[in-house]
Amino acid sequence: MRRFLPAYLICALLIFAPIVFAGPKKQPVDYVRPDIGGVSILLATTRPMVQLPHDYPQVTPLLNPGITDSYLATRIFGFPAGGVSLMPTTGRIKTNPNDIASSFDRDFETRTPYYYEGLLEDYNIEASYTVGHFAIIYRFQFPSAEGHHINIMMRSLGNMHTVSPTVVEGSTSIQDVPYYFYLEFSKPSDGAVSWKYDGKPGELRHMEGKKVGLTLNFPNSGNEEVQVKAGLSFISLDQAKKNLDEAIEGWNFDLREQQTRLAWNDLLGKIQVKGGTEKQKIILYSSLYRAEENMMNITEDGRYYSGYDHKVHDSHGRDFYTQDQLWDTFRCEHPLQLLLNPKQQEDMIQSLVRMDEQWGWLPSFPQVGGEFAAMIGNHADELIADTYFKGYRGFDVEKAYEAMKHQALQGTMLPWRRGKMTSLGEVYLKKGFFPALKEGEKETNPSVHPFERRQAVSVTLEAAYDDWCVAMMAKALGRTADYNRFIKMAHNYENVFNPSIGFMAPRSADGEWVKGFNPILPSGPGGRDYFTEGNAWMWTFSVPHDVAGLIRLFGGREAFLKKLDRLFEEQYDGAWKYVFLAKFPDDTGLIGNYAQGDEPNFDTAYLYDFAGEPWKTQKMVREIMEVWYDDTPMGIPGDDDRGAMGAWYVFSAMGFYPFCPGDPYYVMGSPLFQETTIHLANDRTFTIEADQVSRRNKYIQSATFNGKPLTQPWFTQQDIDEGGTLELRMGPRPNKNWGSTLADKPPSMSHYE
Repeated sequence: MRRFLPAYLICALLIFAPIVFAGPKKQPVDYVRPDIGGVSILLATTRPMVQLPHDYPQVTPLLNPGITDSYLATRIFGFPAGGVSLMPTTGRIKTNPNDIASSFDRDFETRTPYYYEGLLEDYNIEASYTVGHFAIIYRFQFPSAEGHHINIMMRSLGNMHTVSPTVVEGSTSIQDVPYYFYLEFSKPSDGAVSWKYDGKPGELRHMEGKKVGLTLNFPNSGNEEVQVKAGLSFISLDQAKKNLDEAIEGWNFDLREQQTRLAWNDLLGKIQVKGGTEKQKIILYSSLYRAEENMMNITEDGRYYSGYDHKVHDSHGRDFYTQDQLWDTFRCEHPLQLLLNPKQQEDMIQSLVRMDEQWGWLPSFPQVGGEFAAMIGNHADELIADTYFKGYRGFDVEKAYEAMKHQALQGTMLPWRRGKMTSLGEVYLKKGFFPALKEGEKETNPSVHPFERRQAVSVTLEAAYDDWCVAMMAKALGRTADYNRFIKMAHNYENVFNPSIGFMAPRSADGEWVKGFNPILPSGPGGRDYFTEGNAWMWTFSVPHDVAGLIRLFGGREAFLKKLDRLFEEQYDGAWKYVFLAKFPDDTGLIGNYAQGDEPNFDTAYLYDFAGEPWKTQKMVREIMEVWYDDTPMGIPGDDDRGAMGAWYVFSAMGFYPFCPGDPYYVMGSPLFQETTIHLANDRTFTIEADQVSRRNKYIQSATFNGKPLTQPWFTQQDIDEGGTLELRMGPRPNKNWGSTLADKPPSMSHYE
């Protein structure tokens, strides 16, 4: 017989079903997928790190050596713990890392910013870990099997010492950086054997060397859990132990995991969105997670180790940050970090000032071990100026300015170099452009990097922008003579614009345009004879500090717009796409000759805001987000470069972009979400409401800011800081009148005509 529920019970179920079955509400951290970008479009991939925001350590499993696509790895070789790696095993003792490694299955992994869990299939061991400041805690769940071991393997030349059945400590050096580790085990081992790779196990308590390991044996009591806590330090063994004691209390793995989760959720939750799709939220918060990895706080108990003089310093109450690549991150990643945590950004700049004091130059790619000296330009300038002019000045401004000036007038301009000015840089100071070799001419300057070449046009363009930043700082500090000098140099981009071909182009030291120059396929690997990882199409529009002046070079708005349209349409000079990418492997994410996969292109789609056609910016940024970003392992258009690609997406999804770091304004695009709220450090909120927004309704019909009409496609940092609401009415067809007049255009060094 069929049974029916009473009417009152049916009503109750209908009322409470959404609560009962919906489950807990997703938090921002729950949207993060660290594996996005784990398969590259062409070059480097992301690594799914577990860490505290902007903190050390950053932990990810050690995978197949040499594999380029991390998501496609098949074996785990261990888990890092400073200068050593840990690997649990069962069965007989092995003395070769290749034999110790285990296969694994992505479907049995859990990856988050704060926690990792995976199954080592060869041993049926469940491995998980989470982190604290300078500390890691691992949890290994052994099966009921013979022989429970934890192997400790040196990753470089160093030493290990067995202190007791529950403690192993030691140190190593990797690229001249000292790594100290203090390992504590939740259960005592019942024996330990030492070994050299492929050698016979022994019983030494103290081991030295490079290819050495230690295997701890644990009593086999069926299914068994062993936890390992790792305290790390760049300073000393005592500091490593102290770091561990301060970061991880007892053996409460779950507590440490929740603390790290909370730290990420608090940070990611500074941006709250309503509307949009599940996929868009996944991409947004995953991008924000990657953008908030960059620059690590390596302060230990009021001290820090600096790779710039290889000494330990007192922090004087200011955290010391390193691990950056400013050529990539100054454009929109640091502006995003400043928006969410200005105090931290001030500490980052003070760290750069300290590096200059210790080393003599502002860094370009600061690392734990010192300067990596990659790419071109002096882009600490943009970071310093952007922070200062957005109203945050909690760093030594005078020392920062003097370092900027010193770098500009006495530092090398050569790509992938750092140090004193060379004769090529002196040409720039005298003639206003960096000299290029003629087609086929042999390099005679021994200081030039043999592969990176001169990149002469790109060096000139970025130096002009750097010089503008120095000029603006000089003006703010009352250095009139410096201002007059550097503001003139800020116009140097004009010296490499060849009006006869309508492109930025190379000039030799005698001032002549290089004959035979191909704007689409320029000479050198990656076009590096004249450009940085790209061609003239990509670099011609790279004058963020003076778009008005750039428009004038083209002969006015109409000619400029025509050229900009062609950028997104032109193909590859008759070459197949694979031929083009073989020459320019960095320039993935292509739309015509525009490459979303490389940073110099980041602001190009926003140029229409400056030329009276902001509706084209709205269309183009939507297309870029839709085509080139995804929630899959191939979801990043190029090298993420420590979060740079993700930061572009976060800004663009919110509907605005920091076009010219150093000038405190933002240009507008087309938001993805019905409502985006940014929780500011001053306890105010800035909200973007996009009425009727959808995939088709991407065009701004009208705008108001705090109830007042807004006709211009830009606003200022002050507008954000004061809080309020930017209301946008969206529609399916462009309003070509909105933001189109001369008065509506964003700021520029030169005046518009």
